[in-house]
Amino acid sequence: MTEDVLASAHVRLEGVSRHFGAGESLVEVLHDVSFSVARGARCVIVGASGSGKSTLLNAIGGLDRPDAGRILVDGQDVTAMSPKELTRYRRRHIGFVFQFYNLVPDLTVRENIQVTAHLVRRPLDIDDLLVHLGLYEHRNKFPAQLSGGQQQRCAIARALVKGSDLLLADEPTGALDRHTSQQMLEVLDDVHRIYRATLVMVTHNEAITGLADQVIELRDGRVVRDELNPHPRAARDLDW
Repeated sequence: MTEDVLASAHVRLEGVSRHFGAGESLVEVLHDVSFSVARGARCVIVGASGSGKSTLLNAIGGLDRPDAGRILVDGQDVTAMSPKELTRYRRRHIGFVFQFYNLVPDLTVRENIQVTAHLVRRPLDIDDLLVHLGLYEHRNKFPAQLSGGQQQRCAIARALVKGSDLLLADEPTGALDRHTSQQMLEVLDDVHRIYRATLVMVTHNEAITGLADQVIELRDGRVVRDELNPHPRAARDLDW
């Protein structure tokens, strides 16, 4: 990793390890993971199922605490935060996008976004988000009335409305077909361009690494690749 990335790091991991179980059943999910992600970058973490990707993302988001090492976001040590401080950190800084959308079925698109907007003092303009994400004409529909791609867009809007500066996406195209996956990645491209949030996305799909500014590869809980991509491609130009 270059000195420039370290100097401008939005996210920095230092020797992060995480295990589950004990004794003969102990499983080390992350082992001495260290890397930095520059502010405003698109970082894709790739690896096979079980390589530790989701555990790593949850640790960055303050949903799980590592057994060793430090995670610094904007210079703040997330691993040293109290439960109350972690709640405040997630509320103010983190937007989560999951493979399964977790939308409230009895609320409209607008209402699903409003639920998150109420968590902060100065949310983004919901109408602007709806327009940018192609959801304005669907704003009064319920999740069951939307396609999978539209539901994922709603989930992204819900993650962004707080003004989140760090967007964490866990297999955001995992439940979508190829065509809809490409559309979703184009939306994430637009979101990054318009809102300039740092994006950390985990996936098992190697093709998605083409749109990244930085690629991290995990294998058996260890970093085996950490490289910058000087020529990221547009989502529509990826080789699927």
